[in-house]
Amino acid sequence: MNKYIDHTLLKQNATKQQIITLCEEAKTYDFASVCINPTWVKTCAEQLMESDVKVCTVIGFPLGATTTAVKAFETKNAIENGATEIDMVINIGALKDKHMNLVTEDIRAVKLAAGKLVVKVIIETCLLNDEEKVLACQAALNAGADFVKTSTGFSTAGATVEDVRLMKSVVGTKALVKAAGGVRTYDDLVAMIEAGADRIGTSAGVALLNKQTNTQTY
Repeated sequence: MNKYIDHTLLKQNATKQQIITLCEEAKTYDFASVCINPTWVKTCAEQLMESDVKVCTVIGFPLGATTTAVKAFETKNAIENGATEIDMVINIGALKDKHMNLVTEDIRAVKLAAGKLVVKVIIETCLLNDEEKVLACQAALNAGADFVKTSTGFSTAGATVEDVRLMKSVVGTKALVKAAGGVRTYDDLVAMIEAGADRIGTSAGVALLNKQTNTQTY
C-alpha cells in the first residue's frame, strides 16, 4: 500500500522541522511522494535526493483562481526548485460557468510547463455536481493530464468512494485517479483503491499503514 500514498503536509503553518520529518517518514515507509507547498520544494528535494520518493507540489492552491500565466510560471519555478510531480487546481468558477475552453487551456498550460512530469488535476468534487465532475475529467483528458484528483482537502469535504468511482468511469485507462481528503482509516484506504484510486493524498499515511485511526481531514 505504501506506493499508493502521497505523504502530505499542506498546512500554512508547517515548519521546516515538520517538513523534514515528513521527508524522513516518506523515506522510511517508501511512499510515492511527499506533497507540500511550493515554498518547501527545494528543502524536500534536498532531503529526498538519495531516495525514490518524488517531490510533489501544488499549483494555484487551494482556490484555483490564479491566472493561467501564473499557474504556468509557478509550475516552471517549482520544477526549477526540484519538483517532480505537479498537482494543480482547476479554474472552478470557469467550470461552473461552462467555459470549458478556459478550463482546458488552464490545465494544458500547466502540462506544457511541466513537460514529461506527472500532472494531477484537482477538480474539487465537493463543489461540483456529477455533470460538472464529468466535464472536469474530460477537460483534464483533453489537456493531456496524467491524473484527475478529487480534492484539495481545504474545501467543504474530501474524497468519496462514489466520486472516485465516477471519475474512474470517465478517464478509464487514459488517466489515473488520486483520492485526497478524508481518508482516515485503513479501511478507507482500501475502499478508495477498490473504487479505482491509483494514488491517495493523506497526511495520515503512517497511521494508515499501521492500521491506526487518524481524524485529520487531509
